[in-house]
Amino acid sequence: MKVLAIESSCDETSVAVVEDGRIVHSNVIASQIDTHKKYGGVVPEIASRQHVEAINTVLKEGLDEAGVSLDDIDVVSATKGPGLIGALLVGLSAGKTIALSKDKPFVGVNHIIGHVCANYISFKDLEPPFIGLIISGGHTYLIEVNDYVDFTLHGRTVDDAVGEAFDKVARSLGLGYPGGPIIDKLAREGKETIEFPRVMIKEDNYNFSFSGLKTAVLNYLNSTKLRGDEIVVEDVCKSFQEAVVDVLIEKTFRLAKEKKLDKIVLCGGVSANSRIREAFENKGEDENIKIYYPELKLCTDNAAMIASAAYYLYKSGNVDEKNFANPNLGL
Repeated sequence: MKVLAIESSCDETSVAVVEDGRIVHSNVIASQIDTHKKYGGVVPEIASRQHVEAINTVLKEGLDEAGVSLDDIDVVSATKGPGLIGALLVGLSAGKTIALSKDKPFVGVNHIIGHVCANYISFKDLEPPFIGLIISGGHTYLIEVNDYVDFTLHGRTVDDAVGEAFDKVARSLGLGYPGGPIIDKLAREGKETIEFPRVMIKEDNYNFSFSGLKTAVLNYLNSTKLRGDEIVVEDVCKSFQEAVVDVLIEKTFRLAKEKKLDKIVLCGGVSANSRIREAFENKGEDENIKIYYPELKLCTDNAAMIASAAYYLYKSGNVDEKNFANPNLGL
């Protein structure tokens, strides 16, 4: 079964053709990151306009790279949420139009679940059940993946997403956007440890909070400047990143042990962070829990992961007939 998918939830316009949920024939991504860098973050109206400009070109490239025509496609899919409403509407409208014109079934996909499915592409033998940690610029979720279309939400951020905290800290340090890769790089050079809080690490739930950590970093920077002391950016990056890692590790492994599951799946843009990967692998070896995370090109937003999710939704019959764009779609 060949699924044509469109992803346009934020600042990447992507089209992919994926067979049986795991075999990628094409995965074309047009990124807007250079456009949004000058603003220090994604500007929704600009993102929507660039999706409109890019969608037809990316669609053609996706079909050409896969060596197929629209007539060869079995199912059409697109991201229906969460995301920026104007951006979502571009991909969703394109997908519905193709499906209607070619008399193909259409499947709207939850972007969050798409991130989980990126691992099915990277690991052909991966099967549920497992614990899933979705960490990105807009989302932080800790879930139990019972089956391909059955998920139990155990925790989520109560304020900033983890990737959002990386971006805000990077901005306060004058490091530019996006902040995650820059902090990851500089943190490797840090030597001294600054004591930042591990927010909610011991609370009897699986929720996260990163706003307090971000504020602690800002307070440290301001107080250090007022004293006239030197700010060592590398040390700040290292200490901030370790505070994030400690909380993610503690809660994710606690849930895995509670549910007696021996697989943890990381996904989302922040799962590309080298320190997070290293820490989870080390802890996984100690606890005899297998750690999975997608190859780098599948960590950020892409249509291949949407196609994979659509395949399992369609096969299960778990398809929303309305498929409205929903910027606040959750689990």
